[in-house]
Amino acid sequence: MRLVPVRKLQEGMRIGKKIYSDEGIILLADGVVLTAPLIRRLVELDIGYIYIEDGLTEGIDIPEMLQEETRRNALQNIRKNFQRLSETSKMAKGYFHLGKDFGKVMESILCDVSSQEDSMILLMDMNTADQYLYKHSLNVCVYSLVLGIANGYSQEQLMMLGLGALLHDIGKTQIPQRVLSKPQKLTDEEFRMMQAHTEIGYKILKEEPNIPLLAAHCAFQHHERMNGSGYPRGIEGNAIHEYAQWVALADSYDAMTSHRVYRPAMLPHQAVEVLYAGSGTLYEQKKLELFRDRVAIYPPGLSVKLSTGETGVVSRIHSNMPHRPVIRILGDAEGQTLQTPYEVDLASKLSVIITDVDGTDTQPTSFEH
Repeated sequence: MRLVPVRKLQEGMRIGKKIYSDEGIILLADGVVLTAPLIRRLVELDIGYIYIEDGLTEGIDIPEMLQEETRRNALQNIRKNFQRLSETSKMAKGYFHLGKDFGKVMESILCDVSSQEDSMILLMDMNTADQYLYKHSLNVCVYSLVLGIANGYSQEQLMMLGLGALLHDIGKTQIPQRVLSKPQKLTDEEFRMMQAHTEIGYKILKEEPNIPLLAAHCAFQHHERMNGSGYPRGIEGNAIHEYAQWVALADSYDAMTSHRVYRPAMLPHQAVEVLYAGSGTLYEQKKLELFRDRVAIYPPGLSVKLSTGETGVVSRIHSNMPHRPVIRILGDAEGQTLQTPYEVDLASKLSVIITDVDGTDTQPTSFEH
């Protein structure tokens, strides 16, 4: 299987992984052969990349961070509760009982993530149609849990962190859709409206029974930055709770690696490059280092070019050296397709590096709504 930008899809290609709706319902099954109308539909759905199955990449499996049932139940719960909130102009205190609904969801998510040995941050939902807010909330939750597990948190701490991450953007349910989905840069007034989602989210969550106050603080503080340049209060350093700092990293990473109406998705190595530009200023250096060690910057299925001139697809990653994956070589240095592909393990071939990645037409940028 290989990861292919939607803009490079061709008729006759075969889908390698299911395409989901924002409720986790299957829109297109794996094995479906692409036609021109289907490709146009994928473009309309704002999907940036999908996995394609072919003979040369047979046997390259893409690990799933969540079971299909867990993902579907989580997305349906997020959609149901977020839509109910967005249709309510006055938020009745304790009315929505978010803790009851999302507590069960969190148990399933945490069970799936905890069961994986040496769990890594892998690309999630590259093959899921918008609504962005729903899948983003789930992705940030899963990424934050991976970081929390690597940091040695207890089950109780992981539940609080996970709830805070899952609901970090709940305040956006009260922001006008025209602002949330605006393809152009926001005006100053619109940006102030967008910034308000942190305080709104905090007010919603702190009144909810069975939602820990620390989870509410994740919604409140996930846009604060270590040097005080964030919002809504401009606090800095250790005044930002460590859970909110983890959520901030996961939130920024997923925002950059998701296809948006105002810019295409970055690939993981680009997003990590942007995050590292803020090391010690926007994000705590030690947390950023742990993040770097747990993220698959070259995920399985990604097409790459090596310093030898050869081209291929990432076939496996090492959890202890995610930046030095195993590459299945498909083309030689002269650009000729090999009849018999072979694999090169960059963990042992230290003189060979990845020099280019397919799909990186845009320059890294941290611009986001």
